[in-house]
Amino acid sequence: MWTQRNQILAGILALQIVIAVVVFWPRGAVSGSQAAPLLADFKTEEVVGLTITDRDGNTVVLAKEGQDWVLPQRDNYPVVSSRVTDLLAKLERIRTNRLIAQTEGSHRQLQVAADDFNRKIEVKMKDGGTRTVYLGTSGGGSATHVRAGDQKEVYLTGELLSWDVGATESNWVETLFFTVPQTATLGITLQNAQGTFEFERPNAESEWTMKDLSPDEKLEQGNVQDLLLQVTSVRMLGPLGKSEQEQYGIAKPQAVVTLRAKEGDQEKRYMLTIGAKLEEEPKSPDEEKRYYYVLRSSESPYFVRVNEFFGNTLAGKKRADFLAQPPTPTPTPEATAPPSGAEQ
Repeated sequence: MWTQRNQILAGILALQIVIAVVVFWPRGAVSGSQAAPLLADFKTEEVVGLTITDRDGNTVVLAKEGQDWVLPQRDNYPVVSSRVTDLLAKLERIRTNRLIAQTEGSHRQLQVAADDFNRKIEVKMKDGGTRTVYLGTSGGGSATHVRAGDQKEVYLTGELLSWDVGATESNWVETLFFTVPQTATLGITLQNAQGTFEFERPNAESEWTMKDLSPDEKLEQGNVQDLLLQVTSVRMLGPLGKSEQEQYGIAKPQAVVTLRAKEGDQEKRYMLTIGAKLEEEPKSPDEEKRYYYVLRSSESPYFVRVNEFFGNTLAGKKRADFLAQPPTPTPTPEATAPPSGAEQ
């Protein structure tokens, strides 16, 4: 038999369940004029800037320059503009026909609060105004909780998912920073602290040769091919800008790669300069240290960041890394000595 206290507790629990259902139970779809855009009077052609922030503190700033989009904090490094226009079109299509909650108390739980969100998208308009949208937790079925910054109501949308909205520069630029056709490359010169290593071939079907190879040395073709793969297709972590800084170490590079390529009847030379190895800015005191190298290409006015492995590989190459190693002799069993006193 329940005591009066148990009855009171049961009543409180039932009330909490009712409140939760009222606050979080998905409302039915709204038709007609009530299915309004999340952002009223929003026109993508009037957007001139975007700032995207994620819950880890990453932030990327995008700006419209003429008809194109750029990274204004990186000397207007070009952005893949179609990625921005796709995002804006999705924002414009978000509707308010799937109401989930109407109280500020739900914002943190659904991660659409001003200080607790998965993504915060700040949209700068041509008239100087700013529209803010918060993307929160998944609502299941490829849907995301979403809230306009000037509203309390939280909705579900299938137009936009959090991972569609990256908050790093690499999400918005073409990360393939430098490329040359491998078959067109007929010469590679690598200079680093260990020396200068020169390789060439008359055509793509021929084997590589190495300058100053002694008669008792043999070039390992696969190792030169690995070098070719690395230096003819270089991806960046992100741009740094056009202004050279002393800390970039370009004046005293860790490695320099020169490529000679045949393009039609013309021969062209390309140069990659690998500068200093620098530490990534940590986002928290407990974060493990990460490093990158600064890279400059003869084909671009921009300095960029490339991954540590790429820089370590080119800066650390030595002559022996390109040579075939002599086969390891097979050990022969030693002759068993006859026991003492045995007949010889």
